[in-house]
Amino acid sequence: MANAPQTHVLPGELGDVPGWFPALDQTLFTWLLDRQRSLGERGDLLELGVYLGKSAILLGRHLRPGETFTVCDLFESDAPDGANRAETSKSYASLTRQAFERNYLSFHDTLPRVLQAPSSVVAHEVPPGSCRFVHIDASHLYEHVYDDIGAARELLVPDGIVVLDDFRSEHTPGVSVATWEAVLNRGLRPVCLSTQKLYGTWGDPEPVQEELLATLRSREDCGLSVQQAAGHRLVRVRARGMRPPPFPPSRHYVAPAPVPVAAPAAGRPRRSRSRRIAVDLLPPIVTRAVRRRMTSRV
Repeated sequence: MANAPQTHVLPGELGDVPGWFPALDQTLFTWLLDRQRSLGERGDLLELGVYLGKSAILLGRHLRPGETFTVCDLFESDAPDGANRAETSKSYASLTRQAFERNYLSFHDTLPRVLQAPSSVVAHEVPPGSCRFVHIDASHLYEHVYDDIGAARELLVPDGIVVLDDFRSEHTPGVSVATWEAVLNRGLRPVCLSTQKLYGTWGDPEPVQEELLATLRSREDCGLSVQQAAGHRLVRVRARGMRPPPFPPSRHYVAPAPVPVAAPAAGRPRRSRSRRIAVDLLPPIVTRAVRRRMTSRV
């Protein structure tokens, strides 16, 4: 029996796009990209692994004239090796380029530059030293993540930001090993750690860390801790009832209908203040007489 055709619902808001992009990481992405804008830092944007486009849609909003946003994903193409094929068929069987493009174009007028290929191609397709922000969320296999980190180092400007997804998830030990290996042996310096992403730079992390700490300490919807390890200052951030930052709705957004306010139910007339005092203070026999007299006047 053939599979029934899938019905795709066009997203009205960013939260309608499926994907793993918590409010905390949306907040950190937005803050870091806004900071780059305020400092006049220029460069391209790059995302390796897009799934259905949730984080790419947010990144695309921060693209400025003269910059390029490149995304790279296998989508429905064949993986380059057996282990990658097994990973793709298990976790991303429903991912198609059409679904990504449909979601992205719900929020933007034009698509980013799309590379439908293994992430290994970016080193040849993106100019060295051209990117200010790179988000790595492609394969979870150690060998691929190792190479993706190496590519990011070559593609970033000196103070550019790299974000590594799933660096601490129990089902992605290869990402963890490659990430901390980069911190200990390949010059990557952490800026902060969220629940699922490590934010880092090959530049000096102290200026951005100090500004970030000052910002987050003024918020009541997140918790902070600062630790030292192997010569690195590790800033851990966790959400406490955090809501995602405001984001413009898509072209398909439909405002919810206003909820009608029910009229108050009809009931007995409200007693005057003098009648309430009479009921509360006078003896029952006197109260009844007062009620009869006042009723007879109506």
